Amino acid sequence: MFLPFFEALRKGGVPVSLREYLTFLEGMGTGIVTYDAEGFYHLARLTMVKDERHIDRFDRAFAQAFAGLDSLTPEQVCEALDLPSDWLERLAEKHLTEAERAEITALGGFDKLMDTLRQRLAEQKGRHQGGSKWIGTAGTSPFGALGYNPEGVRVGQSESRHQKALKVWDRREFRNFDDSVELGTRNIKVALKRLRRWVRDGAVDELDLDSTIRATADHGYLDVQTRPERRNAVKVLLFLDVGGSMDPHVKVVEELFSAARAEFKHLKTFYFHNCLYESVWTDNHRRWTETTPTFDVLRTYGSDYKCIFVGDATMSPYEITHRGGANEHWNTEAGSVWLTRARTQWPQTLWINPTSEAHWAYTPSVTLIRDIVGEGRMIPMTLAGLSAGMRTLGR
Repeated sequence: MFLPFFEALRKGGVPVSLREYLTFLEGMGTGIVTYDAEGFYHLARLTMVKDERHIDRFDRAFAQAFAGLDSLTPEQVCEALDLPSDWLERLAEKHLTEAERAEITALGGFDKLMDTLRQRLAEQKGRHQGGSKWIGTAGTSPFGALGYNPEGVRVGQSESRHQKALKVWDRREFRNFDDSVELGTRNIKVALKRLRRWVRDGAVDELDLDSTIRATADHGYLDVQTRPERRNAVKVLLFLDVGGSMDPHVKVVEELFSAARAEFKHLKTFYFHNCLYESVWTDNHRRWTETTPTFDVLRTYGSDYKCIFVGDATMSPYEITHRGGANEHWNTEAGSVWLTRARTQWPQTLWINPTSEAHWAYTPSVTLIRDIVGEGRMIPMTLAGLSAGMRTLGR
């Protein structure tokens, strides 16, 4: 359906090739700019303009190809361009100004929100869109999808947009972090080396070069000496926050995970989402069916383990302070209770935060978790932060 656009570019003097046009279509096929007009423009320009001298020609051709679309109704646009049915639903999404958002007030706390949701579920009989009360799409209701509210329950939406939802009524799927990533891990490995504590154990299978030289000189013939292999005796428990607001940090967390795998031979890894609760898991593909009770982890791994949490600590404060406040399920005990138990079991605990330290003060949940893990035990995921954190754990 973009052939007229391609022809307009060629007629307008933009030297775009068929290969570049196919690259543009491939980018559209990923869905990254399906509902973003400005993003669509930039994707088209990025893939089909090779020289900045042709940007003005591109702009004129773009305006010509899509002239008049602003005056069409959503139904006419969908019919003319053969758009998927969910386009119309997205067009109904309400984009609010900052002033309009400021006028919207929350219901007044987690308990009030849950009570109101139960009431709405009992009373609502049909689908709603664009309102401020019922469970539906768009609008300013605290319940539903594709709208805005400072505190709400997200229902039926594939991804976060404003990161305001207190709970998510969806079965989201997360992927495991890749522990084989090597790009960019060298400096992280250097920082993690500070936590090493070498001991010699195991089989006599390592060449002792100094002793071999000395014995050969003493005996007058080659006298090979060996010694037990030197191993890093530090034991580490690694808890990785996954999904939601952590998605932008996947690459750097994978680099940290890969470096930790290489540096720590006694490493056990678990996943959690946002805050520690009654269960954790080792495989995100099976996180709904194969979980490990957190109490079992507390009983299995002794206080000689170093405990490292990796997460942005960005969530609703209710997820930490309230029973039932967890984002995706109903927790019987507050997240702060489980974090305190972990802190007690493993005195050498560290929280590595991938978000910029300059933003921490503006996120209440970060402050709450910093208070639980202890002063100086939440560090940024920078080389300086990792080095300082390893020194703290090594004490």
